[in-house]
Amino acid sequence: MTEHHPETSGTPYVAKNLFIRRPILASVISIVILLLGGFAISGLPITLYPRITPPSVQVTAIYPGATAEDVAQAVAAPIEQQLSSMDGLLYFKSSNGSDGTMNLSIFFDISRDQDLAAVDVQNQVKLAEPQLPEEVRRQGITVKKSQPDILLMIALTSDDPRYDAEYLSNYSKINLEDEVKRVRGVGDAYTFGQLEFSMLLQLDPDRMAQLGMSVAEVTAAVREQNATNPGGRVGREPSPPGTDLTVPVTTKGRLKTVEEFGNIILRTGPDGAILRLSDLANVKLGARNYDLGGRLNGEPTALLLVYSRAGANALDVKDKILGRLDELGRNFPPGVGYTIAYDTTPFIDASIEEVIHTLAEAMLLVTLVVFIFLQSWRTTLIPLLAVPVSIVGTFAGMAMLGFSINILTLFGLVLAIGIVVDDAIIVIENVERIMATEHVGVVEATDKAMTQVTGALIAVVLVLAAVFIPVGFLGGIKGAMFMQFAVTIVVSVTLSGIVALTLTPALVTLLVKDEHPTKGRFFTWFNTTFDRFTGKYMGGVRGVLHRPRASLAAFAVLVILIVVLFKSIPGGFVPTEDKGYFAMALKLPPGASMQRTVGVTEKVEEVVRRQPGVANVIALTGLDFIQSANLTNTASLFVMLEPWDERKDEATSINAIIGAVNRELSQMPEATAFAFNLPEIPGLGNTAGLEMNLLDRSGGGVKEFSKLVDEFLVAARTSPDVVGARSMLEVNTPQVYVTVDREKVKSMGVSLTDVFQTLQTMLSASYINDFNLFGRTYRVQAEAQPQFRITPSDIGKLYVTAPDGGMVPISSLATTEFIGGPSVVTRFNGFTSALITAEPAAGKSSGQMMAAVEATVAAFADRDVAYAYSGQSYQEKVAQSQGSMVFVLGIILVFLVLAAQYESWSIPFGVLLGVPFGVLGALIGILIRGVPNDVYFQIGLVTVIGLAAKNAILIVEFANSLRAGGASIMDATLEAAKDRFRPILMTSFAFILGVVPMLIASGAGSQSRHSLATGVFSGMLLATAIGVLFVPLFFYLIARMGTKESASGGTA
Repeated sequence: MTEHHPETSGTPYVAKNLFIRRPILASVISIVILLLGGFAISGLPITLYPRITPPSVQVTAIYPGATAEDVAQAVAAPIEQQLSSMDGLLYFKSSNGSDGTMNLSIFFDISRDQDLAAVDVQNQVKLAEPQLPEEVRRQGITVKKSQPDILLMIALTSDDPRYDAEYLSNYSKINLEDEVKRVRGVGDAYTFGQLEFSMLLQLDPDRMAQLGMSVAEVTAAVREQNATNPGGRVGREPSPPGTDLTVPVTTKGRLKTVEEFGNIILRTGPDGAILRLSDLANVKLGARNYDLGGRLNGEPTALLLVYSRAGANALDVKDKILGRLDELGRNFPPGVGYTIAYDTTPFIDASIEEVIHTLAEAMLLVTLVVFIFLQSWRTTLIPLLAVPVSIVGTFAGMAMLGFSINILTLFGLVLAIGIVVDDAIIVIENVERIMATEHVGVVEATDKAMTQVTGALIAVVLVLAAVFIPVGFLGGIKGAMFMQFAVTIVVSVTLSGIVALTLTPALVTLLVKDEHPTKGRFFTWFNTTFDRFTGKYMGGVRGVLHRPRASLAAFAVLVILIVVLFKSIPGGFVPTEDKGYFAMALKLPPGASMQRTVGVTEKVEEVVRRQPGVANVIALTGLDFIQSANLTNTASLFVMLEPWDERKDEATSINAIIGAVNRELSQMPEATAFAFNLPEIPGLGNTAGLEMNLLDRSGGGVKEFSKLVDEFLVAARTSPDVVGARSMLEVNTPQVYVTVDREKVKSMGVSLTDVFQTLQTMLSASYINDFNLFGRTYRVQAEAQPQFRITPSDIGKLYVTAPDGGMVPISSLATTEFIGGPSVVTRFNGFTSALITAEPAAGKSSGQMMAAVEATVAAFADRDVAYAYSGQSYQEKVAQSQGSMVFVLGIILVFLVLAAQYESWSIPFGVLLGVPFGVLGALIGILIRGVPNDVYFQIGLVTVIGLAAKNAILIVEFANSLRAGGASIMDATLEAAKDRFRPILMTSFAFILGVVPMLIASGAGSQSRHSLATGVFSGMLLATAIGVLFVPLFFYLIARMGTKESASGGTA
């Protein structure tokens, strides 16, 4: 018997839907979306993360010769007192070293503009300057924007012994540093260490005493004779009539050569004898400071550290830098070359590439699911065409919003692939159902289908958008991470809705045929099996409907279980990844010299380089990376690993290598050395583990505070959730305390200022003024010759001038003794502090570790001590307080959208009560897999809430329309459950299988994908498997509450 199709017999059916009548218009809309997205892709920067690092400003100052406590009290404290009133301030911390340096870091909320923050800090520093020592002001106080994203470490190398580390360092500073800074996207670049040229005036104290010369006289002579002396102009106006010439007058300005400095006249005698600087000093062109050095794979080298600007395309910036270095390399001296010793971009590149592979794999799996359900390539093509339009079009939205192509936006696109096909599938499935049940042609069926599903499509888009809107209320890093992911999903889903309402109906009328060809054996088996499964499902639905009390009791247990799991599953921030590099800290006993530190560093380098999978070992001697201080007994190492595809086995994973290094170095007697992961998000502190600052509110001094810190560490190490708890606070660093007999000094008429100036100049390379070389400005510094500053007894051999012109040894005016003192004094938010670092124990999360450490602090509450987090720990603590707000606001907005959609306050509950099934599934998934409740899981959970609501909408919307058509509540409920079951499974499994590649991912960045995908996969699995049984019950009960229809009204 032949079916009667109105559009094929007699008058063709005239569709009411605009886009069925005008398919070219529908196509043009999608083509425009594709073009806009295609043009936008090329202009989007590629970064690992969006701009989520808190902007920071760095203040540095130098107080030559001062101890760490002197710097903290005289330099850091006055500046810090001016900072607290700044807008958007998160916290500030300072590190004050025994080399006289102060490094103060001020961190702001991510909403603060870094340029304006730097200006604000500069103004506050100006207010503090009158309180700072004169020598600090002479040295200069630097305020600059901090660039936390280290991109590259470029090593200059040479086999030629003429080109030592000092030469290479200056070559880098003169010829490379500024060139690299000018590359677009570079935030900062500097040559590590302070080996830049300096004119060193190395004084001989014995010779000075013989000649009766004081330090003050020498420095005064240098300042007088090494100066720029403008001469004015001859014939300048006003001038008398007839003046024909105006010319400048030039004089001898700054000195330039070693010989010129050696010829500085210190004194002339009555007989015409001249005392020159070279008579009592060795004058040489040396380095400003020898306390910092760079090494690559065991050899001294010059290291150029390059930082990328926030939001810059890291891969593009690297390529431009290498291109510029290749150009500059043509002019390198023979035998000098460069190598990229440390490179953070492979992780970015590999992570992005892995996600793109995941994107392709998800597309294939989604295609397979859609084809199996639709069973026609022509029909399958319709929803698949929605993918490129929605995904590519999303890039246009990202460009308009200032987003980048990063891990979070790509994660959003991966999940979107399984979502954007849903709307088209809903249309196609409804068209085929109408054609099969009502025996109408494709045009009429499509027209009717669009009338039926348009409301549901709009509701789905609005609900998914409503779920993600609350992320706009979140601040900080977590809010920025949510925003990138959420907006990507919302834009893609909105575009898929537009495609479903425009292009999809046009394509259905063109590609779907009225004929129903005989199915193959596989599809016949699949349909038969699915029909049986549908029958069992309907039996389950009837069972739930007939046992409402038992079903609601089971639902209540489910909700209680959700609460229990939320409280029991440990929290976290972001998972630790194998980034292909890690850092190390090395610390010798207090007071160890740089020579000893270099010797031990060589041994540590050998240990690390023996490990399989290690590519490069970079050592920065003299740098305490964790405390941001310069100390002669410390070194920081950065280890670059081989590419991931060359480290397949577990022994070469980053955690295995770190563990092996730490085990071997724990046996080293000469020093304490340990390896650790760097923060997952650049700029969030210096370590990936705990960063807690204990604050001394008692004001009892650093030594007393140190005792409390030691007690705290002992207590913290007893926790099973914490390993490696340590503090870098050291208060027993040997110091030489000089006690000046002030009464004797004054009784002898000696200037107390001369005494201290002599000590400072002879022992700390005192800055006098500047000279010019190679078109640059360098310092002139005075110090004692090395043999006169080896031991504390040498202090007494220095001399000052008496009023009668005689020379008085300092040994007659002062005594010396060894004492213990801090090598570094750290301050946090204006209080003396100690940075506590630790890692979570095996199988424990960072949230559990933080809770354990907080409990330890609580035990010291009566000791006038407080704590504050910094770095990644600070952001994790903030994120913990924000999680529930997102979900609550999301559910409220979904409710309001549905209430407006259905013009009912009760029906939306039928949708929202289906959400807990997805939440429970997500929690069970991460519990089984051992994933913490971190930011990535929470991002995925928001997605699960939206998609679980979408499944419920498909049933509730259809049941509601059937009720409006006159069906009873029971009949409408059962009909909706049966008819919507296939599209729900089709769309859900398309999404679930689209997530599988993320679930089983390996390689760079895989831990983040696991964290996101585990909750999404298991949440949607449970929401689909069990939620569809309960949603009909919720609709039935809620609908009955609004009608007088009896429970038996309808057929079961």
